[in-house]
Amino acid sequence: MDRHGVWLGAHKGTTNSIVQFNRRIAAPGTKYFYASIEADVLGVVLHYAVNRSASDYLQEKLWQPIGAEADAAWVVDAQGFEVAHGFFNAVLRDYARLGRLLAHDGVWEGRQIIPAQFMIDATTTRPSDAYLAPGKAMPTVGYGYLLWLLPGDRRQFALVGANGQRICVDPTSKLILAQTAVDNTEEVWRLWSALVEQFGQG
Repeated sequence: MDRHGVWLGAHKGTTNSIVQFNRRIAAPGTKYFYASIEADVLGVVLHYAVNRSASDYLQEKLWQPIGAEADAAWVVDAQGFEVAHGFFNAVLRDYARLGRLLAHDGVWEGRQIIPAQFMIDATTTRPSDAYLAPGKAMPTVGYGYLLWLLPGDRRQFALVGANGQRICVDPTSKLILAQTAVDNTEEVWRLWSALVEQFGQG
């Protein structure tokens, strides 16, 4: 979708864009293939499941409980749905707050905001899903529930946005790295590995 113009979904609307993707490329549970439209489908499902916008739901269930210091912004498509595969913008410290929540497996100030088992499932590759593991899904990283799984002998993961936007998380040590940038170099991954090696003895 992005390759053909990032605003395709925004101009046509998410559900109007989804219908053009109607051919399966592999049997379910056999092959990893990143497709932004899958997150957009989940966004539409969420909208109808909670009968409200994803923005309103996120505000109540996540943004307010973690004490976000600023409003976030999310691009809305022609049909009024948030473009769920991206275009969510927040200030750096609020991204760090989100990273802290994820590093504690959904706990904020003693309150379980995201179910802990969901966080573990979202960031762990089951044996039946070995094709999603780091080094299998992609040369170095794996894929969880819309989260990138980092290689290594312990659970680490990252949220990765366009042009160098990242939140790296090491739940073992509770170490996080929030980055906003204007390029997409690989240097941040070397920095993250060095930080975990030096400070991640949690």
